[in-house]
Amino acid sequence: MGKARRPVQIVILVLIVILGGYAISTAVSGGGSGKPQSGDKPPAIKLLGLDGDVHTLEDYKGKAVVINFWATWCTYCVNEMPALQAQWKKWQDQGVVVLGINTGEDEMTVRNFAQQLGVDFPILYDSDNEVVQDYGVVPMPTTFFVDKKGKIASIHEGELNLATLDDQIKQLVNP
Repeated sequence: MGKARRPVQIVILVLIVILGGYAISTAVSGGGSGKPQSGDKPPAIKLLGLDGDVHTLEDYKGKAVVINFWATWCTYCVNEMPALQAQWKKWQDQGVVVLGINTGEDEMTVRNFAQQLGVDFPILYDSDNEVVQDYGVVPMPTTFFVDKKGKIASIHEGELNLATLDDQIKQLVNP
């Protein structure tokens, strides 16, 4: 009986290692959830904003949309906020919408942050991080540029500077 146990234990151990490796690789790669790519239609958004209204992507149909995922604790997110605000002011009359999606923070923290920085583009709450998961956002900040036809034109992971942001929006406005 002792000799038969050893091969069974080895097989079980190998299966555990294989399943563990699969679980880790799936988690690291976004769970195989099909992270949206350039050219894809972005996943739906239906989130409450600082303004008290529920915002959806359908609300902005026919407009270029910059979707920025951020958090107050993220240094890079904080650094790029003035550039996002400046570009919102510059392009809003040309049908460009900037949506800031805060990831999992409470209303008071987000409201105080937005007021302190003078941010007045729509800020939405993703309190349960459902939209973050739908978009496969891993590094913060991540920004999706959606063209007027409703397709993702490009995705930028990491901090955006004013020049890069301006160039990306120009491409949305003048394809």
